[in-house]
Amino acid sequence: MIPKLMTSKFLISKFARITVAVVFGLSVFALAQADPAAGAPASAAPNAPSAAAAAAKATGTKVGTINIEQAIFASNEGRRDFDVLAKKFEPKQNELKGLADEIDSLKKQLNAQQDKLNEESRDKLVKQIETKQKSFDRATQDAQEDFQGQQGEIGNKILTRMAPLIVKYSSENGYGMILDTSQQWPRGPVIWYGPAVDITQPIVEAFNVQSGVPAPAAGSTPAKPVRPTTTPATKAGTPATKPSTTTPPKQ
Repeated sequence: MIPKLMTSKFLISKFARITVAVVFGLSVFALAQADPAAGAPASAAPNAPSAAAAAAKATGTKVGTINIEQAIFASNEGRRDFDVLAKKFEPKQNELKGLADEIDSLKKQLNAQQDKLNEESRDKLVKQIETKQKSFDRATQDAQEDFQGQQGEIGNKILTRMAPLIVKYSSENGYGMILDTSQQWPRGPVIWYGPAVDITQPIVEAFNVQSGVPAPAAGSTPAKPVRPTTTPATKAGTPATKPSTTTPPKQ
């Protein structure tokens, strides 16, 4: 069985929460720039009072929703960059597969021969399995952290540039509040919402136009969260440890 590096929604949720401050900061910044009464040059960042005053002028009353995770993954740029990242890690994926298969083979050998092996031979095989297991665990954790770190950088880059579009669209369409539905209730703030208030797709379309990145070729889809399925055969007498993939909690 092949251990897979995950494109984890948990990770996207994490950096989406971290970037909430960026979203609101850009929201206020965008509103301040749109204020015709603001006398500061376009190149000057608004000070706190003027930004707060501009935010206060938002007159929309509708409440909308957006799935930030989906918007990032579904955008042309997101699909392209995550696909490139997945291909970049294919050699490491194959390396981990080879090691996992080797551990699985040794465990099967131990299960098949444990009644025929003397104590010294059995202990030697068990030690070999445990050593390879530790190597697998370290390599998988390092690869997972590296993969998730680079994935987070991609997501943050997209989200930072997408934030002003969310503000602009919301302002132009009478929204006074936008809630993120990336996490289901009770982890997220929204218990229920209808499709009529969701602005995810319009934001994705607007971002695709802004980025200029063409849609991926037909049949190309963004990587989805995949739970690692490496489960080496185990029976009585087999070491209790097995290759793990440090799977983040599912959201």
